[in-house]
Amino acid sequence: MSADTLRGFDDPESTPRGAGLDRLRTVWRRRKWLGILVFILPLTAAVAMIMALPDLYESTAVVLIDRQQVPEAFVRPTVTSELEVRLHSISQEILSRSRLEALVGRMNLYPDLKDRAPVDEAVNRLRRDIRLELRGARAGGRGATTAFELSYRGADPQTVAVVTNTVASFYIEENLKARERQATGTAEFLRVQLLEAKKRLDEQEARSSELRRQYMGELPQQVQGNLVALESLNAQLRMNNDSVVRLLERRNQLAAQLEAAMAEAGDETDEIRLARLRQELVTLRVKYTDLWPDIIRIKDEIERLEKQVAEPKPKAAPPKEAVPLTPQALRVAQQLQQVETEIKLARADEQRLKRSIDQYQSRLDNAPQREQEYLLATRDYQNTKDHYNTLTKRFEEAELAESMEQRQKGEQFRILDYAVPASTPTAPRRSRLLLISVALSLALGAGAMVLAEVLDTSFHTAADLRAYTTVPLLVNIPRIVSEADSRRRRWRFRFAAVGVVVGLVVVASLSYFIAHGNEQLAQLLSRGGRA
Repeated sequence: MSADTLRGFDDPESTPRGAGLDRLRTVWRRRKWLGILVFILPLTAAVAMIMALPDLYESTAVVLIDRQQVPEAFVRPTVTSELEVRLHSISQEILSRSRLEALVGRMNLYPDLKDRAPVDEAVNRLRRDIRLELRGARAGGRGATTAFELSYRGADPQTVAVVTNTVASFYIEENLKARERQATGTAEFLRVQLLEAKKRLDEQEARSSELRRQYMGELPQQVQGNLVALESLNAQLRMNNDSVVRLLERRNQLAAQLEAAMAEAGDETDEIRLARLRQELVTLRVKYTDLWPDIIRIKDEIERLEKQVAEPKPKAAPPKEAVPLTPQALRVAQQLQQVETEIKLARADEQRLKRSIDQYQSRLDNAPQREQEYLLATRDYQNTKDHYNTLTKRFEEAELAESMEQRQKGEQFRILDYAVPASTPTAPRRSRLLLISVALSLALGAGAMVLAEVLDTSFHTAADLRAYTTVPLLVNIPRIVSEADSRRRRWRFRFAAVGVVVGLVVVASLSYFIAHGNEQLAQLLSRGGRA
């Protein structure tokens, strides 16, 4: 019998390997029990675990953010940080270990976890189970936070609601304390700064007052007044000089009249003439120099009279009796005496004016030096004064803001919707988890069959052998199954089935034991759905 004839007796599986349904059916017939086993084992464990997970309830409290009740145009708040930043800071304070540990102990949270782990584990669980979510409104192209939600999950709906409302009250209290603490701290800081600025200002004012007292009249701001006073004194001095000149002229006129009157009376002694000439010399020197002819003549005459008066006089006849002055000469003499008095007064006034002029001129000369000293002594006074005025204004605003916060008129948190016990559990989502488990188990079963097919190097059909070698295939002997083989196969199948059932029971029991009452596992499996 030829080889071609032998090929005609191939087994039914000797058809060429294809990439379609026939290939899938072949793999399924060969690997179906492996795929079923790999599919059932994880699915059983997942179903047992999902059904054993405890129900978790979630409650949510909505906290509304009430803006400042007093318009900011009247009272500027001292708490100006962004709301999100303050909420983050408040959350760090509320979710601190001491605060949450007290809450865990008071509400008896996570009793199973506290029994087998330190308290820190329960605190960390509570910190993870509390969720804060901001709610805002669009205004002017920017998002403005108007409220936020506080949520908490747990096994007991009543406890969950109480914990949620308690945490919300923590936020309200901590916000009030933080705002009042910041307002009080700002006012206290400005009070200290204001006292220091007032002290520096008083010191600089005392130094400026001492400088003004010490250099009164020589200060830079008094220069203009000194100039005006100096100009006035110079004008008075000029007027006084003019008055002296007029008085001297008047005196000369009166002296000439007196001389004429006394000449008519025939009584003018050398002493009187000498005095009259001296007076005329003084008058002429006011107008002319010593080279003036009349001054030279009068000087010569005075010199001659002085010598004549100084010479000893011989004894002579007794002096003539003084001839009484005529009424006209007496009147002129009185006027002359009055003019002399006025001249003396004018001379005294002239000396006074000159002293005053020297004093004011000295002030003007010292003004540049005093200006430098004044600027050095008071260069920081204006800056300190402006700083003090600014601090005073800010301190008053801080006191108003502090009063506003103490009266709770500033920005506040208010619970808009209190948390209520949930009627239905929010986690775990069993239907979703079951669908995911079925999909993963199918993927595992299919993957196990494909992997087993890839790793299997045996030949299952004549076509596999022909594809592997070029040696002609002479005959294909089908598998001969005896009654003993069938019996052994049935027993093996029964033992395998029993083993699989026992394994499934063990896996299901172990999964149930792990998941029963395991809130942390339930939270972990449902965490993806909370985002």
